[in-house]
Amino acid sequence: MKILVIVFFTGISLVSCKNPLNEKTSNLVTYPVTKTVDTVDTYFGVEVKDPYRWLEDDRSAETEAWVKSQNVVTYGYLEKIPFRTELKERLKNLWNYERISAPFTEGDYTYFSKNAGLQNQSVYYRKKGEDGETELFLDPNTFSEDGTTSLGAMSFSDNGKLMAYSISEGGSDWRKIVVMDVETKSLIEDTLVDVKFSSISWYKNEGFYYSSYDKPKGSELSAKTDQHKIYYHELGTTQDQDQLIYGGAPEEKHRYIYAGVTEDNRYLVITPRNSTTGNKLIIKDLTNPQSEFVSILDDTESDSYILDTRGSTLFIVTNLNAPNKRVVSVDASDPGPENWTDLIPETENVLTPSTGGGYIYAHYMIDAKSQVKQYSYDGTFVRDIKLPGIGTASGFGGKKEEKTDYFYFTNYITPTSIFKFNVDTGESVSHWKPGIAFNSDEYESNQVFYTSKDGTKVPMMITHKKGLDRNGKNPTILYGYGGFNISLTPNFSIGNAVWMEQGGILAIPNLRGGGEYGKAWHTAGTKMQKQNVFDDFIAAGEYLIENQYTSSDYLAIRGGSNGGLLVGAVMTQRPDLARVALPAVGVLDMLRYHTFTAGAGWAYDYGTAEDSKEMFEYLKGYSPVHNVKEDVEYPATLITTGDHDDRVVPAHSFKFAAELQDKQSGDHPTLIRIETDAGHGAGTPVSKTIEQYADIYGFTLYNMGFRILPSKADDFKD
Repeated sequence: MKILVIVFFTGISLVSCKNPLNEKTSNLVTYPVTKTVDTVDTYFGVEVKDPYRWLEDDRSAETEAWVKSQNVVTYGYLEKIPFRTELKERLKNLWNYERISAPFTEGDYTYFSKNAGLQNQSVYYRKKGEDGETELFLDPNTFSEDGTTSLGAMSFSDNGKLMAYSISEGGSDWRKIVVMDVETKSLIEDTLVDVKFSSISWYKNEGFYYSSYDKPKGSELSAKTDQHKIYYHELGTTQDQDQLIYGGAPEEKHRYIYAGVTEDNRYLVITPRNSTTGNKLIIKDLTNPQSEFVSILDDTESDSYILDTRGSTLFIVTNLNAPNKRVVSVDASDPGPENWTDLIPETENVLTPSTGGGYIYAHYMIDAKSQVKQYSYDGTFVRDIKLPGIGTASGFGGKKEEKTDYFYFTNYITPTSIFKFNVDTGESVSHWKPGIAFNSDEYESNQVFYTSKDGTKVPMMITHKKGLDRNGKNPTILYGYGGFNISLTPNFSIGNAVWMEQGGILAIPNLRGGGEYGKAWHTAGTKMQKQNVFDDFIAAGEYLIENQYTSSDYLAIRGGSNGGLLVGAVMTQRPDLARVALPAVGVLDMLRYHTFTAGAGWAYDYGTAEDSKEMFEYLKGYSPVHNVKEDVEYPATLITTGDHDDRVVPAHSFKFAAELQDKQSGDHPTLIRIETDAGHGAGTPVSKTIEQYADIYGFTLYNMGFRILPSKADDFKD
């Protein structure tokens, strides 16, 4: 049994007691006992012990009891942090402002979502015509008493008279689909169940396509799911009558298969994939009931999808022979890549296009910042679209006949605003600005380029209050991801705003493994090159320290999911780099990640321990669970996860916490905060999100030595 020694300065007298381990006077926090088992796996002749394998059983009473006992210890610690309540109240106050979405039209109504401020889930409203009265349409807060059932996808039939929407319970990736008559707001069919990783795509007004897996044997929150299937649900029938469209045959087996109907209802588009990168591209002519599937791409060597259609002409976005992507056109009668014609050629910047109002919008990332160009469907350049500033623009999507599109704009110090865009004149006007009690003028955000271990230049945005004194004592969060072709672009966050209000620095580097510079940048952080990502992150921390933004005593490293892996790997490789480590919902057992739910689909980025002896040794060399060592002083660590996370199962976090609690030397706490009725993050109620931020920031500042909030006394530290 390990003893954690903590001194809480709470303004009351301390109770003295003698700790037999180190003779310190303290309050004692005792970790729960975590039993070990004699489980051993053998990889290429190498035996690997897995003493906490039993924690993978999310249905066992033992695991449930362990979770409860860990939460008792964690919340007991967090409750004694003197400014935890102050942080929570400030988060609530800043969060409490109205937020709306851009409007969109379906049938006779214009819809938009709105959150009054502290509502757990945003509410959908609508009005009929320009002068219609706004009315409540759908309130997801009524789905459950505690706000843990959330709205997923929404999809309207062609005439807008019907809507299908999905719901998630407790944060799970498993969904249910409900069909509504929008005029009466009544549910008209039985609920579809066991739907996962699915869009909802209508064919006319007759039915819709969706994706799912067969119900797994064992735990639906952790059992492996690897054969995705496409179904068609015809209105007026029951789910057991749904037609299996694709994925049932052995040769059609893929881990993820998505289906969508083109806006003109002419083609069904299917994109089978075995990993999160690379897909096949298949179409079916829905105007001919006897038509067969036509394969445009029969391998998964590229990421390609159909952007739009006009008659028999397909407009395809692809990175085939174009790592930064291009838009091509081809006739559906012979759609192979040998017949493709470049419409918007590849450039040196990564392209993400959208369509609306009869135009194509080419959204480019230039050093992770937005630039948008407008094109006609014959490839003619129309104009550069003027954006409100330097940051991230998103949106620019709509139906072909609409002459007004909307886009969002944000950056690290600018709360998200909505702009109305005239597709013909190119003029933008403000549609909505948030009334938030945050003064952007008091903050600055600057991009720097630093050098990683192998000489690669990596960009990083550093955001903080103006007039920052670079004295090496500024509390700093270094946040990273670095994987799955995902780009971290400037984006406002209420949580980040509260951190910066306290004098904190937010530093976000664009690590390799992400998509900021195209496929080559992504590939440079995958498989046997994954160490590049960790090296980039370490170099970012070293840059901040060398340039006196902060020091190791005031640096926290944070990331979630693949970013949780990043934090776990860096804290075990460089335990001296940061004072605090905050791995959230992390992939932390790299030898077994692919055995849970859809984890095998991450193999493009990671490789698996079964691939080869070389790959096994590489994974074991950085796997956080397997690299916690005895007699090492690791940073103060708060691991966070959700008991309903069926994306990255919580067993990763459980096992990592058990290893750290067993082996951590010194007095830094190792705690795990396990949210109940919560998943990987999507749909988390606002109330839970606020509590999570208060606990994370409270833990971070407390372990940097702060005993009152930095904004109240910058020099008050132990």
